[in-house]
Amino acid sequence: MSAPLPLQSARSPLPCPPEAIDDFIARPTPRLVAALARAPGPFLVLGAGGKIGLHLAIMLRRGLDQLGRTDRVIAVSRFSTLRDRADFDSRGIESVACDLTDPAGLAALPDAPTVFFLAGVKFGTASAPGLLHALNVEMPRRVASRFRHSRIVAFSSGCVYPFVPVDSGGATEQTPPEPIGDYAASCLAREQAFAAAAAQQGNPVALIRLNYSVEFRYGLLVDIAQRVLAREPIDVTMGHVNVIWQTDAVAHSIQALEVAGSPAVPINVTGPDTLSVRDLAHRFGAIAGVPVTITGTEAGTAWLNNAARSHRLFGPPLTSVETMMPWIVEWLRSGGETWGKPTGFERRDGRY
Repeated sequence: MSAPLPLQSARSPLPCPPEAIDDFIARPTPRLVAALARAPGPFLVLGAGGKIGLHLAIMLRRGLDQLGRTDRVIAVSRFSTLRDRADFDSRGIESVACDLTDPAGLAALPDAPTVFFLAGVKFGTASAPGLLHALNVEMPRRVASRFRHSRIVAFSSGCVYPFVPVDSGGATEQTPPEPIGDYAASCLAREQAFAAAAAQQGNPVALIRLNYSVEFRYGLLVDIAQRVLAREPIDVTMGHVNVIWQTDAVAHSIQALEVAGSPAVPINVTGPDTLSVRDLAHRFGAIAGVPVTITGTEAGTAWLNNAARSHRLFGPPLTSVETMMPWIVEWLRSGGETWGKPTGFERRDGRY
């Protein structure tokens, strides 16, 4: 049990009206706009209906608008998960309903010189290996072949790396992948599909090894804050993590167009700090004015990424953890919705 904490705290206002959070998160950064000026359109966003796709599409659209460009931004998805087509259409983003596992649907998509690939599956795959293989391995192979003349930014995961010591500063892009569990192995296979295509076809590819993007409704910080507010114990066995605010994660991922190459170029995208889960829990408790209960003992290793290269290339993240945490507490305390998809960050077996 932690030391007693004060039971009163000041409410921190949200940075925007609740109905405007998607547009707030998707604000283009100046360095993103500068990079976008050098990228040819139209732009395809494949798998746009998930947690990141809308923000990426809006940021592209608004960045192009700032540049006075009318290039098409086309969001492609089944639109059967988190987002529907109206979210895109209302913001001047074209939408195309397509199941990327359908060869005919994939072939019918418009050609584009710039492609972002965000499709895949994670949750519930521990008991569905066939689905994991079909969506994270076979489908990316077909997509890589279909867009063999495009510059591609393909989203991956920091979990392709092994656990590293918590005082190591995190795995760098030079750390050999060593996935733990079937999901992480499928993420590496997805990378390999795009890397093989880039090597064979010569088109430039960047592989985004993203480690815990956070926004108001989803992410590792939301998981911890929800448990603190519910007075539930916080397990600190996976005791250290990295996080990055989604605005910064999306901006850096779009900027990765500039480093895409053949062979494919992996790039770590996350925040600058190795964060203690125990400390995060206590900080949330102090913000919310509630006591915190800790269970478990920190392991000496964790999934940690070193994003020094992306920060050097694209600039440091603009939103600090100290800024994110009060926003998240206020969002949850005011009844804001969440996506209902815990990250499972505390798992050390790689099973989701």
